[in-house]
Amino acid sequence: MSETEALDLNIHDRLLWSDGPPHEEFREMRARCPVHRTDSIPEFGDEDGFWSVTRAADIREVSLDWRTYSSASGITTVSDSVIPVDLISAMFIGMDPPRHDRLKALFQRGFTPKRIGEHEDEIRSITREVLDRLAARDRCDLIADVAQPVVSRVIGSFMGIPPEDDESWANLMNSLVGFGDPDLNPKAPETVMQEEIPQIFERCSALIEARREHPTDDLTSVLVHAEVDGERLEEHEIVMGFFLLMAAGNDSTKATYTSAMLALLEHPEERQKLLEHPELIPSAVEEALRMFPAFSHFRRTATRDVVLGGQEIKEGDKVVLWYPSSNRDETVYEDPDRFDVARDPEHQAFGAGGRHFCLGAALARLELRILLEETLERFPDMALDGEPSHVVSQFANQLKKLPVRLRSA
Repeated sequence: MSETEALDLNIHDRLLWSDGPPHEEFREMRARCPVHRTDSIPEFGDEDGFWSVTRAADIREVSLDWRTYSSASGITTVSDSVIPVDLISAMFIGMDPPRHDRLKALFQRGFTPKRIGEHEDEIRSITREVLDRLAARDRCDLIADVAQPVVSRVIGSFMGIPPEDDESWANLMNSLVGFGDPDLNPKAPETVMQEEIPQIFERCSALIEARREHPTDDLTSVLVHAEVDGERLEEHEIVMGFFLLMAAGNDSTKATYTSAMLALLEHPEERQKLLEHPELIPSAVEEALRMFPAFSHFRRTATRDVVLGGQEIKEGDKVVLWYPSSNRDETVYEDPDRFDVARDPEHQAFGAGGRHFCLGAALARLELRILLEETLERFPDMALDGEPSHVVSQFANQLKKLPVRLRSA
């Protein structure tokens, strides 16, 4: 009997994800069968199974070899059950070179170090304004009252969305990315295509038309007027590019910031280190990214028969990269489940190198640093005020409620 057969585990089982990533199961997979076969996806009977890749070295090997492990056939465990592959493939995250490289280069114009640095004062101002709203309050939900409004306004300012539309865009993105969670999207997954996607296309189309008539320097205008190989982008490519930036901007920083704050509230000795030595905050950001990557997985599809981690992968097989597992790989990190603000680790929260390394990594790091700096300075005695809860999702790794008391009793 092979190791894969000996480890009877379906890592996609929703029950395993009710409180966030199933770290105990990932630990067992890394130890016994780091490349593990799941034959079926219970919620989606028409979907093929997949291979789970759980160790950092194997994930890096896959990430660096786009010729063998393609992104063009889907990027999550499920292929067509929520968002069709033809829409995913209109985003550079769902492409392979050379088109991926050409399209991603257009987006990089808006994420240069210089441009990101120019936004630091604005991001700090947005954060302080949101925290100011809590001045007369004793309690809040750190997600609804701090993280969401900050990240919505930051990405909204990049994309050219007016502030009055932030909340409606946030609701759309949360419903879409958290489609399997009964609180974020209480309807069936297929309603994403029936309701959320048409709303996104309608809203984007109006913004696109406005930028065609009146170009600005925001990223939406960049997409509208961009050319790849001498041709303008199709409208669905612009919309899906817009969606990719909005989804990442809405979820990534919000997820890691709130998980970092929960860790600091649960480990007051680590919070005290940051209060006494705020110069450690950039290191704490990296540790939070390691322990709490915003997205639990992305997927590739094998383009040929290949051996990975001792397992025979067949052409056409799905290969899923689990970042909550690789970021706690015992062969890479000492005491990997311990939150250590001084660790300053390398990690795979933004990918493991290769073509699909996260475009917005510098922006996310800047937002996280500012959010931690401002929150800790304003509310050094913050404490938990109830039970936090996680989004029930095998994809979006984030909290959905984090009730806190802002000041000591």
